[in-house]
Amino acid sequence: MGNPILQFGTSRFLQAHADLFVSEALDAGRALGQVTVVQTTSNPESLARIDALRARGEYEVRIRGVRHAAVIDTTTRCHAIDEALNANTEWPTVIERFAHDARVVISNTGDRGYERFVDDTAELLRPGHRASVPRGFVAKLAVLLHARFDASAAPLTLLPCELVSHNGDTLRGLVADLAREWGAAPDFIRYIEHGCIWVNSLVDRIVSEPIRPIGAYAEPYALWAIERRAGMVLPCEHEAMIVTDDLPHYERLKLLLLNLGHTWLAERWSVDARAPQENTLQAMRDPALRADLESLWRDEVLPVFDALGQGDDARAYLDEVRERFENPFLDHRLADIARNHAQKKQRRFRPVIELARELGVRIGQPRLHAALASSPESAG
Repeated sequence: MGNPILQFGTSRFLQAHADLFVSEALDAGRALGQVTVVQTTSNPESLARIDALRARGEYEVRIRGVRHAAVIDTTTRCHAIDEALNANTEWPTVIERFAHDARVVISNTGDRGYERFVDDTAELLRPGHRASVPRGFVAKLAVLLHARFDASAAPLTLLPCELVSHNGDTLRGLVADLAREWGAAPDFIRYIEHGCIWVNSLVDRIVSEPIRPIGAYAEPYALWAIERRAGMVLPCEHEAMIVTDDLPHYERLKLLLLNLGHTWLAERWSVDARAPQENTLQAMRDPALRADLESLWRDEVLPVFDALGQGDDARAYLDEVRERFENPFLDHRLADIARNHAQKKQRRFRPVIELARELGVRIGQPRLHAALASSPESAG
């Protein structure tokens, strides 16, 4: 028997998040088993990680930061991964692991992971064509699920970690739509939509830099919020994993407090022409800028959470956010946060304005309105 956990992606985020959780759970006897990692691109750095995993298996995760006023600087050895595959050169083995061994599939394929490619055609499902490697992740999943369907294997839980709202539902829809376009049999479509368990989840941890060729530096804070689904199988039990019936609550906290705070600091960095290398820690230590951010949270955001009956949760989460922004070990530069700034302002500022209006919260929200009214050209 192969490993019950199959993971697509070798990113430093997964190394210091899901894989580290599984490693720690293995030590406590609370994990489903070990992980088979699949590299799906030809990126040289990713290929180097696969080679390193094959050579040594274990790697270090260094956790550095402040949590509940205590400075943390520890190193943990992660031993969850005991098989590493390259999809481009070992596709038949990937199919075998997926079709027969996996019980849980984890993915984090990056910002463009759900893209479709015209060269992924219906030929990939035809007998004799499984040796061909699909280019896109959605097409790969369609082919792999078809192999599992043909093998009459047990139900499968899929846990996407991409930062896409309703990521499980979204990925299921993309795979099912592609199978329909390819003219797949109705029984296989039903298997995709109803025979597999697609789980929405939210991941949250800043993994600041890699330890090459394998390993990572990460902050102490970590969250994996998972929406409860009947029959789902989880890779492990861990204190940073929360199974919830209200995933939008956790998404709202992250978007409207942490992400909004980051984008507000980036807005001020750009509009005020602040130091090019300024990071979040330096911004938080500027008394005027810190006061402005605190006022934004207090006057324009927290009243919305109060109206939702979630004010206590929001203030507790905001305490965590302050510690994360002031991490003395993290060089999280505002120039990096300011990438795609105009789009981020729309995604992170507009929802709290719309929520205030829907809930009848009578606050002016002048900073948020002014930031949205500023031209995209003003963003760094």
